[in-house]
Amino acid sequence: MEFKTLLKQHGIKWIKPDNLSTFLSILNNNHNDLKEWYETVQNILNDNYKLLLRFVLLSGLRKGEAIKSFNIIIDLARNGKLNEYYDSDLSILQHFKYPMFLRGTKNAYISILPNDLIQQISNSKHVTYPTIHKFLERRHIKLRLKELRSYYASYLRKRGIISELVDLIQGRIGRDVFIRHYLKENPKNLSEQVLAILKDLEQSIAT
Repeated sequence: MEFKTLLKQHGIKWIKPDNLSTFLSILNNNHNDLKEWYETVQNILNDNYKLLLRFVLLSGLRKGEAIKSFNIIIDLARNGKLNEYYDSDLSILQHFKYPMFLRGTKNAYISILPNDLIQQISNSKHVTYPTIHKFLERRHIKLRLKELRSYYASYLRKRGIISELVDLIQGRIGRDVFIRHYLKENPKNLSEQVLAILKDLEQSIAT
């Protein structure tokens, strides 16, 4: 990167390389370009994979988590057991009930999602990562699911959800005393706040 090159030319060493990468990542805001990509991909995917893309955008899940969750919703719905996973009163997918979502440093505890999206997924077909990846690769289009996760987190924070709760929704729980012992939140209140924001989030990237 140009910034790193300038540092090297002037003999400046960055003591913590990870901090530099984070700093550059924050400044490298390509969300405007992401909107163009999202529109392009939505126009060429079939309905099932359009739905997956929307699910990733509105859940903030990692790609592997999103695909697993998408398929679990379908399976449970077909067996009349969706309520074991999706709490329709709170509009919360309860990932924490399934060990596959608890992987130490990369966890998924909950996702707050509107009922209509869950119902659409319930009536759709299973998805796989190779299918969507190969479809876009043949068209020389990058699969940018990771960036949708970033967009989701940034948007929630800008709209007033505190960073600790954004982290919680995205499967990260910090080690500081405030989070471990003092942070409390009413699930219903959090759900209502996030659902209201999701409506604007989707419009912001689709326009």
